[in-house]
Amino acid sequence: MRVRIIAGEFGGRFIQTPPGSTTHPMGERVRSAMFNSLGETVRGSRVLDAFAGSGAIGLEALSRGAESVVFVERDRVAQRVIAENIASLGVDEKSIVIKTTISNWLKSMSVTEKFDIIFADPPYHNPQFSTVSRLMGLLKPGGCMILSHPGIGEVPVQNGIVVVDNRSYGEAHLTKFLREPL
Repeated sequence: MRVRIIAGEFGGRFIQTPPGSTTHPMGERVRSAMFNSLGETVRGSRVLDAFAGSGAIGLEALSRGAESVVFVERDRVAQRVIAENIASLGVDEKSIVIKTTISNWLKSMSVTEKFDIIFADPPYHNPQFSTVSRLMGLLKPGGCMILSHPGIGEVPVQNGIVVVDNRSYGEAHLTKFLREPL
């Protein structure tokens, strides 16, 4: 399956996705709505694409002017696809691929980097809200996180982080969080 970059420098270009059902690429309509809600905040931002899959979300961010993206993905086939997509778009110098689970990445190293935008799109059969909650600690003051999840039910909460938007697109639900500025 191929996914299209929607807008920006690489708008209209196609990227590959891993075969099978190990990942669930976010639909174009949902990605478009998500990026439209972010507007110009993407330009110049440091982005984390957690549970990256094909890397489509992070690559869309780079296409729209993000300064850099860290992709974290555990699946080896998906890691290879992300690397191929990064190479085909020529964004190697703006991309880092971390080859492990989000949980192991957060545990194994003292992650000191802070991000302007975090995209978290965990597997729908295992939303990993406790891990997603820990990701919120990586947001810069004023930074936002968008969580894609399967239902409108509970979402993780953390002090200093507020829900600013919650929308449903068929089976996909997007919740936008904002770290309160200092």
